[in-house]
Amino acid sequence: MLTLPNLLTLSRIFAVPLLVALLWYPRWPLGYAIAFALYCLMGITDYFDGYLARAKGTVSRLGVFLDPIADKIMVASVIVMLIATDEIVAGKPVIASWTVIAALIILLREIAVSGLREFLAQLSVSVPVSKLAKWKTTFQMVALGALILAGALPALLWIHAVGIVCLWAAAVLTLVTGWDYLRAGLKYMD
Repeated sequence: MLTLPNLLTLSRIFAVPLLVALLWYPRWPLGYAIAFALYCLMGITDYFDGYLARAKGTVSRLGVFLDPIADKIMVASVIVMLIATDEIVAGKPVIASWTVIAALIILLREIAVSGLREFLAQLSVSVPVSKLAKWKTTFQMVALGALILAGALPALLWIHAVGIVCLWAAAVLTLVTGWDYLRAGLKYMD
């Protein structure tokens, strides 16, 4: 059970408290720089745990269970910390504060899709990840990484702008893919 891919997945889960601690203090560029490096490392381990499990034929039920949980814990933690420390709105007026809506859309979709997948799993129905959902994940990861990096390099306003644009792109794709998953799941509901 404790194969290398599963250990990589567990390392992501155990790294989340350190990531949160580094993001705890707003306007601490060194903390955000270290958090960015840790976030990138966590992303790399996310890629390699799946790659190694498939390449070595060691895909396990534990890994299939833990991998999406590790992803959701990391994403939710980063979003909450960026909202709590105002990195998402960066002290801007009302228009920027609307960006919290994009973050909430992403969080709420993650909860809803997790619940739907759990329900469908009881019926032995799996919902495959679509290419559009992979794009959503890409925009989401780039957005969060850029927003963390913007805390490390506050003078480079364009990094924050890239993060916000990618966050909104992820939110739009989140709505589309969330609807697709819900529509697929409705066939199995009474």
